[in-house]
Amino acid sequence: MATDRLRDFAFLVKDTWQLYSKNFERHALALNMTLAQCKVLGHLERNEGISQVKLAELADTDPMTLVRILDRMEGDGWVERRAHPGDRRARQLFLKKASVPVRQEMWRIADQTRAEALTGLSAADREQLLSLLGKIHGNLNSRLAAAASAATGDSTSDDARPMTKQRAPKAAAMNTSAKPGRLSRKETKVSR
Repeated sequence: MATDRLRDFAFLVKDTWQLYSKNFERHALALNMTLAQCKVLGHLERNEGISQVKLAELADTDPMTLVRILDRMEGDGWVERRAHPGDRRARQLFLKKASVPVRQEMWRIADQTRAEALTGLSAADREQLLSLLGKIHGNLNSRLAAAASAATGDSTSDDARPMTKQRAPKAAAMNTSAKPGRLSRKETKVSR
């Protein structure tokens, strides 16, 4: 019987993320924004000066979709594209002051969505959940990094980086409160 429940693991993780995303987007309607747009703002907040290519990777969106999202945000005065000082082909992205109220509301919605998802779980349960998800993430990240290194013979590939909060599970991507038992918004900058 336990084996049958373990077979549901990946389905449960995926279904939970889909339900969480739908619930977030339901709340984000007030902002007239999608989850993808919020993810772009959230990752950009943590990584100002990042390139569009790297932001597309972090936000898990294709580059063309990201361009449309950034065009809209630039038009709304939330984002600024600047030439990269070391690579004339690349653009660096920076937030503008006009994005502050939008980002504050986005994080409020993220807090609300997370609270709804975690209803009925004690603080200890929440901490254990995040700890276990972090361990699973670490296991999978290590396996993929090892496979990538073996395939390329490169032990310093991007995938071989140790797990940080920046590389935390996508299900916790909007988990941004600094309260105990939750991930913090303060994260290290990702290099270009």
